[in-house]
Amino acid sequence: MQTLFGTASLTDAEVVARVRAGETALFEILMRRHNQRVYRVARAVLKDETEAEDVMQQAYINAFTHLHQFEERAQFSTWLTRITVHEALARRRRRKAHTTTSMADRDEHGESMDALIAPEPDPERQAYAAELARVLEAAVDALPETYRIVFALRDVEGLSTSETAAGLDLGEEAVKTRLHRARAMLRRTLAEQFGAASAQAFQFHASRCDRVVSAVLANILQRPRKSL
Repeated sequence: MQTLFGTASLTDAEVVARVRAGETALFEILMRRHNQRVYRVARAVLKDETEAEDVMQQAYINAFTHLHQFEERAQFSTWLTRITVHEALARRRRRKAHTTTSMADRDEHGESMDALIAPEPDPERQAYAAELARVLEAAVDALPETYRIVFALRDVEGLSTSETAAGLDLGEEAVKTRLHRARAMLRRTLAEQFGAASAQAFQFHASRCDRVVSAVLANILQRPRKSL
């Protein structure tokens, strides 16, 4: 039976090598290490917690399926970030196409447009203890996407300019410019305080972490054993 005991000191590259060698269950280590970043990246694109979880699961499955394509000269976290961004953007395109079609169908049948939107309160959002974190989330969500993703990676997740550039396939100057503009778009009072509040924003709590990990492991463990 495979076990995670004694694996905390392994690097991502070492875990990847062992997963490729057949220790599939060790993929859980990679998921738990990077869940927070993957969630924040997905949410920065989609602005929706539930859809972000769905994207996380698919991104991890994509990463596992194509693990043989991972080149160790790059960081696993950077490679995973790219997969997540691509999956989130694809999800958003599908959502937009579906929404457009649905609106056209409903309008054709004379249904009220007001019935299209019936948001439910998010209990997790209501549970956030810090008022500043809630205000910050709303302010970040209001940013244009190109700035929002960079802000989420740099100031919320705490990545360096080079890490963000690599994860988004951008030049470092582009990252710096977008971050500067993102900060300028936020209110000055938030810009002065986000350093302390950012760590509390967009938290990916343990129960949600367990849910994503369990779903992905259930998918990959039932696959036929083969070399990655």
